[in-house]
Amino acid sequence: MAEAKKTATKATTKKAATAKTTAKKAPVVAPKLNDATYATGKRKDSVARVYLMPGKGNIIVNGKASAEYFRRAVLQMIIAQPFGVTNRETAYDIVAFVEGGGLSGQAGAVKHGISKALEKKEPELRATLKAAGFLTRDSRVVERKHYGFRKARRSTQFSKR
Repeated sequence: MAEAKKTATKATTKKAATAKTTAKKAPVVAPKLNDATYATGKRKDSVARVYLMPGKGNIIVNGKASAEYFRRAVLQMIIAQPFGVTNRETAYDIVAFVEGGGLSGQAGAVKHGISKALEKKEPELRATLKAAGFLTRDSRVVERKHYGFRKARRSTQFSKR
């Protein structure tokens, strides 16, 4: 009887394990938008695909509202900067798909993508966005680990004796 319980629990755990592995997230598909302007933004290891379309100022990131995806106020402020500089807060809706890196890098990537999309949509905004530094890709990335060191610059502890 104890063996029957063991085999039953093993079978149920196997089923649960296979259900977990087979139940993958559905891939996020870009919306089919007729009047959308597309741009790609990058920051650190993050890449954002941004779709800009006429609307009321809604920003959706990876299927969630931007305030829900980027919970910190600083990150929400970073995303809103291109609209604040150009006075277009309620003129456009944004749908962004971002992957890679952490939240800070993702927010920077979305900001870069929004700026590039605004510049594509309204070329006269280029001077304003360029002066604010939003069209330049921030090329700073993590320095690689070097041979003989613990990290990029951290060496092993020196022992005099």
